[in-house]
Amino acid sequence: MKRITYSCILLILVGLTLGSCKKPRSDIGAILFKETKNKVFKKVDSVAYYKVFKELLAAEKDNLSNSSLIQEFYTTNGYEPYFIVNFTKDKQLLNVVDHYAQAPAHGLSPELFNHAELAPLVAKLYGKKDIKTVDEAYKVIARTELLTANSLIKYATAMQYGIVNPRKIFARYYMKTAKPDSAFMQKVFAITDIKSFLDTIQPSGDQYKKLQAALASNYIYTGMTAEETKKVIGLNLERLRWKNKPTTDRYVWVNIPDYMLTYVENGKPALTMKVCVGKGPEQSQADADFDESEESVRPHNHTTPQLSSAINNAQVNPVWNIPESIAKNEIYAHVMKDPYYLVNNSINVYTKSGSQVDADDIDWSDVDKNNIPYSFKQAPGDDNSLGKIKFQFPNSSSVYLHDTPAQKPFALPVRAVSHGCVRVEKPLELAHALFGDGEKYNLVKEEMTESNPSARDISLSQPVPVFLDYMTAFADAAGQVQIRPDVYKLDDVLYRRIRKALAYK
Repeated sequence: MKRITYSCILLILVGLTLGSCKKPRSDIGAILFKETKNKVFKKVDSVAYYKVFKELLAAEKDNLSNSSLIQEFYTTNGYEPYFIVNFTKDKQLLNVVDHYAQAPAHGLSPELFNHAELAPLVAKLYGKKDIKTVDEAYKVIARTELLTANSLIKYATAMQYGIVNPRKIFARYYMKTAKPDSAFMQKVFAITDIKSFLDTIQPSGDQYKKLQAALASNYIYTGMTAEETKKVIGLNLERLRWKNKPTTDRYVWVNIPDYMLTYVENGKPALTMKVCVGKGPEQSQADADFDESEESVRPHNHTTPQLSSAINNAQVNPVWNIPESIAKNEIYAHVMKDPYYLVNNSINVYTKSGSQVDADDIDWSDVDKNNIPYSFKQAPGDDNSLGKIKFQFPNSSSVYLHDTPAQKPFALPVRAVSHGCVRVEKPLELAHALFGDGEKYNLVKEEMTESNPSARDISLSQPVPVFLDYMTAFADAAGQVQIRPDVYKLDDVLYRRIRKALAYK
């Protein structure tokens, strides 16, 4: 008899232990009734609600932006309505709806965050008599919960990382750009103060604030309509949300559409100069969208790539290793017209194995333009296309900043004239900014004036970050918003992708 009694006690204790491990269930109906005074919520049964929500979650699986994350959270938490339970009080859910309504201040549509559907649902939830039956209550609670979760993840991601992943849409984009991970998105399910969370994730950079102010004031740029100005500012607000901007207080920044270089030191512009950038693409290339998985099929063109790297050395009196594309499309044509072109331009010819050959010994009429068995190098000198100095930084596009003997293009308003590299107006001043006073800078100056020049690499003691960026709208040093022509048609590509995101919200 004692054995039976002890067994019963043991079973009871185990049952109590297991029961205590379960997460406590919220009385959803009581929470909603307390806030809204709608008596229908008194009839809400939490278990019945969980069933309705589970079915909705399964039905909407393919329509959720982050389906696996959302599914995992609610499955793990027994389909508990996290946002309804925690943020119905004091009408906190209205803060969410209000922030979505302000999306145009960021150049975005509220519909990216399901505002048109969520706003009336939240209003109905808080209405004292808007929900008439318990079945309607289950549906409104479930849909409000799911839409809030999904849209909050989208909104937080948009504010902190942007709507679009630039790597997936631009043909020549090599900037280090952080992307949201699951840890960031899970923060949505750890919110304790929803207003504070929404306020904290707002972009706060100086450039962003100035563009927002221009948008709010209905600013119209000279020569543009109000709608055109609004569109361009909105697109550049998106660019500013991408996490690809300088985080140090010393760097070189080239804005491709502005044809300008700025050297920043101690967080402030210390030197500016004109630059010439790569020629614009053919229209067929500009109209194309690209995916990073399609790298091998991207068309070659002379646009300057968007990239981030660090300048680590300068080559004084550089040798120009002429790219195969230029040899095929330009050098070959010059040689066929003028047999002295190579000699007159100090261009040496090499076999593929690296042996130099005499250009006069080559019968160019026998050379296949599409399969030239030679490489070409332009020797240092006054006529070298890279001028007296080039500033080098690691990148897959083989571009750099460099001097040039061709000074006339710096007087042009549109300076998209190069093969992709960036020509700088004041190379010696840039060298001084990078090297500072001292032995290395003095060596640069001395070597640049050599009458019998030879290439010499001079390394920086500390690499300087460099950004080749693309901003068609920005605030200048005086705080005035400037807009530049979309020379590479990248605004068009970005606009179409944002519109696509809206279509598949």
